[in-house]
Amino acid sequence: MASSADFTEGRITGKLVRFMLPILGALVLQAAYGAVDVLMVGWFGTTEGLSGVSTGSSIINLVTFVITGLATGVTVLLGNYIGSRNTERAGRMIGAAITFFLVAGVVLTVLLLVFAKPLALLMKAPPEAVGNTVSYVRICGAGILFIIAYNLISCILRGIGNSRLPLTFVAIACVANIIGDYILIAVFHMDERGAAIATVAAQALSVVLSLIILRKEKLPFTIRRKDMRLSRELWSFIRIGSPIALQELMTQISFLALIAFVNNIGLEASGGYGVANKIVTFVMLIPSSIMQSLSSFIAQNVGAGKEDRARATMRTGMVLGALFGILMFSASFFFGEEISHIFATDEGVIIRSAEYLKGFAPEAVVTAVLFSFMGYFSGHGKTLFVMIQSMMQTFIVRLPVAYIMASQPDPSLTMIGTAAPLATVFGILINAVYYMYSTRRSIRA
Repeated sequence: MASSADFTEGRITGKLVRFMLPILGALVLQAAYGAVDVLMVGWFGTTEGLSGVSTGSSIINLVTFVITGLATGVTVLLGNYIGSRNTERAGRMIGAAITFFLVAGVVLTVLLLVFAKPLALLMKAPPEAVGNTVSYVRICGAGILFIIAYNLISCILRGIGNSRLPLTFVAIACVANIIGDYILIAVFHMDERGAAIATVAAQALSVVLSLIILRKEKLPFTIRRKDMRLSRELWSFIRIGSPIALQELMTQISFLALIAFVNNIGLEASGGYGVANKIVTFVMLIPSSIMQSLSSFIAQNVGAGKEDRARATMRTGMVLGALFGILMFSASFFFGEEISHIFATDEGVIIRSAEYLKGFAPEAVVTAVLFSFMGYFSGHGKTLFVMIQSMMQTFIVRLPVAYIMASQPDPSLTMIGTAAPLATVFGILINAVYYMYSTRRSIRA
């Protein structure tokens, strides 16, 4: 049953871990979902195809993360409404959200189909891989509605405290993608086109099955026909979600700029960075699952007026994330080449991937602290601050450092990789100062 969970009572660690584990499982499967594309093309495709998937998937990820950021407003508001038992307003807000994302999906489909080549050129895709990048973006763009639908459904379920069903849906998509990738890439040698087709088909299957399953579940709110419109409730979740979406947009643009810097170095560096990026996705799983869990967990406690419990939840998330982060740091720093061998056979690509991972590795630890802060502030609806601090990280530290390192006569991917943890440490300082300020202000009030 898709029932809501009550996070306002009981032991924090136990409830947080139980809620987080399905989210972590879903993120693991999502990471595997994307990694399989790189793995299959790395094993059975071409270096050009690998570069095309690397650059093209980054463009698609920009769209996906922005949409997910916007949908976070739905998660936070839904958590508040469930915490305050305002289920009627929850239904109106969900109806407006479904309508909005349907319109947005149609617009994005057209844009990705029309501007695929200009985007590939803007990303400075290696000349040999421009066609591969365009092919990947256009095929995924044609199915972007399914990608948006999956992410919206997952955000709604997390908002009501259900993290199990999103895990089920992504598991279905992951299995379907693995089968599709093997058939289209390994058997029919369709290279990046096969990876893109398998991705879209798997997402479509997951969405269809999720809608069938949800029709049989009892949700804590009702969506009426008259709720399916662009009503005033639209602005309630956009007000919270748009700063997060803009933050994701700026973050992803910074990653795209980084890819452009790396693509300028050459084809091996481009492929190596693509492999490293997939490994980085796994490294970031624990911090990402903690941030998503904290947003929902804290939102309910804020709605119930339990601020002390919200702060304790944030501290718990930091400790859990840092402990697992140490393990991920060790794996990335000391075993980068061995891990990269899983995704590629070209030795040049593998060496470049391991180079980047050495510089990036500290991010596994420091980002657990930063993401816990961000989950805490998102749960309070302070998404404007979350956006501002993210933009400061991006434009004051991450991009300038990456650009300087990439502009050296013999650029090292290790030094380029250090841009991420340096930016995160800067972000932690900003968040710590704002946390102390807001805490003292609330005590005085």
